[in-house]
Amino acid sequence: MSFSIQLTQHFLPELILAVGVCVLILVGAWRGDGAFGLVAKLAVGVLGLAIAAIVLAPAGEPTSLFEGAFMDDAFARFMKVLALLGALVTVLMSVDFLRRAALDKFEFPVLVLLSTLGMMLLICADNLISLYLGLELMSLALYVLAAFARDDARASEAGLKYFVLGALSSGMMLYGASLLYGFSGTVSFSGIAAVVSGSAPLGVIFGLVFVLAGLAFKMSAAPFHMWTPDVYEGAPTPVTAFFASAAKMAAVAITARIVVTAFPGVTSEWRQILVFLAIASTLLGSFAAIGQNNIKRLMAYSSIGHMGFALIGLSAGGEAGVKGVAIYLAMYLVMTLGSFAAILSMRVEGRPVETIADLSGLSRTNGAAAFFLAMLMFSLAGVPPLGGFFAKYYVLLPAVEAGLYPLAVIGVLASAVAAFYYLRIVKVMYFDEPAPAFDHAPLTLRAVLAVTSIFLLCFWLYPAPVMDAASAAAKSLF
Repeated sequence: MSFSIQLTQHFLPELILAVGVCVLILVGAWRGDGAFGLVAKLAVGVLGLAIAAIVLAPAGEPTSLFEGAFMDDAFARFMKVLALLGALVTVLMSVDFLRRAALDKFEFPVLVLLSTLGMMLLICADNLISLYLGLELMSLALYVLAAFARDDARASEAGLKYFVLGALSSGMMLYGASLLYGFSGTVSFSGIAAVVSGSAPLGVIFGLVFVLAGLAFKMSAAPFHMWTPDVYEGAPTPVTAFFASAAKMAAVAITARIVVTAFPGVTSEWRQILVFLAIASTLLGSFAAIGQNNIKRLMAYSSIGHMGFALIGLSAGGEAGVKGVAIYLAMYLVMTLGSFAAILSMRVEGRPVETIADLSGLSRTNGAAAFFLAMLMFSLAGVPPLGGFFAKYYVLLPAVEAGLYPLAVIGVLASAVAAFYYLRIVKVMYFDEPAPAFDHAPLTLRAVLAVTSIFLLCFWLYPAPVMDAASAAAKSLF
């Protein structure tokens, strides 16, 4: 297949984003200081066009692109749509916040698009070189976004911490990739799978450990989570929403791809690593969040715990495990975007507030917002029949079927502990004395909060679209 055909048939979403970034930079340079509004609208249009290019494209067989550098399959398309949705909603939710904070610079949507392009390359990477290129393109833009409020000491600290630790994790992953190449003689995932089977050399195991450690940092899985609470709290809230939603989709997707396609012959080795990460993440995310009063820090520990649940499904391996991970990530994306829409709506007299106590008595000052946020909290806790319950069910079930009973039990117990701090927020909203009422939220934030909550509440009525897409995604990896 010629280069031009591959580019237009299988790489069209990435092409749309790459061209879009170039156009938006030119528009921003041309319009100057007043370009933010126009560039943000164009960025939303570019992201929507990329989603349409994926959704409307005819389903086909998995296709290797550019001499095995990338793979176009149902799994990549499913995860790309999730990452693009996370980026699109982030840009929509950021406009009002950035204008109020005097951060309405056209570079923000451009950086979001650049990072999203890196995520898409990472999701479909099919060798170690393309994996690293996608990871760095995603990360470099995220470093700048974390410190986007450069006059804010907390944001500068968050950006510096994320950059230093991110560079360390990238170095670890690059060292692991070099070990894998040295012992297997190839950088392609299929080539590594052909060489590494049965009893793998010790160097391959060390390389696998370093690669998974680098990816665990990107998904903020314990014990590589140390940056998460400080960066989530210090970065501008729309950036935190982007970190917690789209970036996690790409990190978990490439982890699933590399263990399934590059190391099918040494499942017991990588399963031990993932089980450890899953247990550490679920327990830390559940217990460390209990004492948090800042809602952004609480969401940081919540995201660590949820990545642990995704790793539980991935630890099970097999098609059922990957399907469970795909479903879980779809539900997690919706829950996270809805939660951050509520956090961005927390303003009193034009000033953003971030403590849980500021939600006191919300049911009496804004009953609709309290109801929708309560639905999100119940879903994050895994209360049936909300979408979060089905997400946890579909990752715990493969673990049980794979004989990982202790892991499944720990997951259930951690979920019960985590329910405490989610339900505490509901209690504060409905039973505590009212705090000062929030300002009237922009229509975009109210729409995101309502749509995500209703989706989770009604998911059980018609789950087929998500379930069928997740099944097709999982099947394409095997």
